[in-house]
Amino acid sequence: MEGEEISGPPSSGVFADWSLAFWTLCSVVLPVVITLWCSFQRSRRQVLRRDIFRKSKHDWHYTDLFGQPTYCCVCAQHILQGAFCNCCGLCVHEGCLKKADQHFLCKEIMMRGDGEVHTSMAHHWIRGNVPLCSYCVVCKQQCGTQPKLCDYRCVWCQQTVHDECMQNSLKSEKCRFGEFRNLIIPPYYLSTINKIRKDKRTDYGKLASSYGKHWTPIIILANTRSGNNMGETLLGELKILLNPVQVFDLSKISPAKALQLCTLLPYHSARVLVCGGDGTVGWVLDAIDEMKIKGQERYIPQVAILPLGTGNDLSNTLAWGAGYAGEVPVEQILRNVMEADGIKLDRWKVQVTNKGYYNLRKLKVFTMNNYFSIGPDALMALNFHAHREKAPSLFSSRIINKAVYFFYGTKDCLVQECKDLNKKVELELDGERIDLPNLEGIIVLNIGYWGGGCRLWEGMGDEPYPMARYDDGLLEVAGVYGSFHCAQIQVKLANPVRLGQAHTVRLILKNSKMPMQVDGEPWAQGPCTVTITHKTHALMLYHSGEQTDDDASSMSEQEHTREQTDEDI
Repeated sequence: MEGEEISGPPSSGVFADWSLAFWTLCSVVLPVVITLWCSFQRSRRQVLRRDIFRKSKHDWHYTDLFGQPTYCCVCAQHILQGAFCNCCGLCVHEGCLKKADQHFLCKEIMMRGDGEVHTSMAHHWIRGNVPLCSYCVVCKQQCGTQPKLCDYRCVWCQQTVHDECMQNSLKSEKCRFGEFRNLIIPPYYLSTINKIRKDKRTDYGKLASSYGKHWTPIIILANTRSGNNMGETLLGELKILLNPVQVFDLSKISPAKALQLCTLLPYHSARVLVCGGDGTVGWVLDAIDEMKIKGQERYIPQVAILPLGTGNDLSNTLAWGAGYAGEVPVEQILRNVMEADGIKLDRWKVQVTNKGYYNLRKLKVFTMNNYFSIGPDALMALNFHAHREKAPSLFSSRIINKAVYFFYGTKDCLVQECKDLNKKVELELDGERIDLPNLEGIIVLNIGYWGGGCRLWEGMGDEPYPMARYDDGLLEVAGVYGSFHCAQIQVKLANPVRLGQAHTVRLILKNSKMPMQVDGEPWAQGPCTVTITHKTHALMLYHSGEQTDDDASSMSEQEHTREQTDEDI
């Protein structure tokens, strides 16, 4: 009929709405369900993986992406992600972890006891994933060139050999520990020491004499929390090259316990490589002082530095560099330690006595290796440490750390919180009172470098000031006019105010609160008396291979001074 409208059944429109709602719900809920399921499976795999890692004799670490073409040592398949052993270098994918534990032995830190005394051991061969640009010990051709699991590597001497060149004679041949034999503690040495101790004997000298006078075993002490967080990577690379028992993570064990390994080695033979900042070096040197107190002077090691911190002034002074960022291979670092020269470093006692009644005075005692300061640079360090303690994860880069120091230095240029220091303190050098100009800061130096790479005492120009030395029993005392003056000194546009040199420094803070620091460890200090006196010497290693022009001139002048002293004598 005319005028009537034709319409579909009302149920079809409702069905369309419900269908749209259903598919919309699916498009929202399904990805969430899948994500939650994948997250559950991932966490479940992580729990199983951690359980395998915990029970395994290998030092497994998991990676989401290998840095070079890698093949599973169990099933020989190409893998992009999986686990690798930090000690022997074995690589496997996740599904082959249990089989790898059953079929492959890791590096043994000590040979299994069979009642016999061993003086040698056979090669420990691992197949596949040989280092790039490695060459066969038999035919001298490059290894690892085929896109598959091929060729062998000894986990101790690092020699490589082709599959077709591997002979029965090589499998039974004695391992000589390669280039770093003079740094490695062999497993059979430790097993023999263990047997000697069970027999209640301590005559290690005869045993050590068989290794030669050039055997200077090294102990690695790495702070994985220092500076740019390279400690984890270094630990793995060094465990592959050395005996894993020689490599310690200072976040898991204290230096005092780690250094007890020196007591199992020949007298005066051990060397220590500290991977960390100046604070870590001071921590290790304090542990070495404890060895002296225990009567273990004959086991005191010589200390080298791999700079991982922010300032690294002590490392710079001893020519180990201003900071390590992976640009030098670990093998070259070990060579540098072998070739380094032994020197002595002055260590100083800093005694801070708070003012007050005699029976209520509180005494603080520090040990100084680098420098003590009061004023703007201590204020910058104090502000930096306060913020780093609140959010340590934000301060994992050396560049970021220096940028934060720059920010607080710029802020102090405007605020000048440390002005009129000369009215607040009195300074005595070897008992003689020093008249102070209008300063904001005073710095007492033991070493040549200060403030992250600046040679403060020598300054610029041709002024006849003697070079600062780290072994002469003298402290250099300098002053600065403020943060802006510090910045000018850093870029060699100004000289410090040289106040003198002394064997004993005494500083009296009269009536206010000021920031102070010892070797980068700052605090806010009220009225007090600070006395700095000589404490002891530390045995250090000086890297004489590569020097800057400043280092070369400093060393040449020191040698000239020694020659003149010898002539006078």
